[in-house]
Amino acid sequence: MNRLQNRIYIVVVLDRIRSIYNVGSIFRTSDAFCVQKIYLCEITACPPHPEIHKTALGAENTVLWKYSKFTIHALESLRKEGYILCAVEQTKNSIPMDLWIPEEEKKYALVLGNEVKGVQQQVLDFCDYCIEISQYGTKKSLNVSVAAALSIHYLFNKLNK
Repeated sequence: MNRLQNRIYIVVVLDRIRSIYNVGSIFRTSDAFCVQKIYLCEITACPPHPEIHKTALGAENTVLWKYSKFTIHALESLRKEGYILCAVEQTKNSIPMDLWIPEEEKKYALVLGNEVKGVQQQVLDFCDYCIEISQYGTKKSLNVSVAAALSIHYLFNKLNK
């Protein structure tokens, strides 16, 4: 077991991700940065699945995961365990990620939403923070697996000083 897995408390919650390849890619990134667990919610595909394996390259076997029929139920459970819930989403009140300073020794859950519709409004309302990845080009959206990689990497670096 990687020594960092005992110190970094990051979980990822996937809210209705429709692309199996995105799920696999998020597993692979999660393995790279010692994510504790991934919650696969609602329509999000679960391992074992050949397309998840194609992009995860086996990370679906090294990162713990759990399926939840409802995203809000996964979040309720995480809140009871002391996790701070952070949606990665562009909202009126979102905090630019580069200005967000997570507290050391805290546990965080990053919530990522559907590729077209984003994080559900009821899920956003339940979260403690909305974190936005600053973008400067003409397009104001990122692929969910890219958004996951950027936000996981950012949080990992802030918590692993």
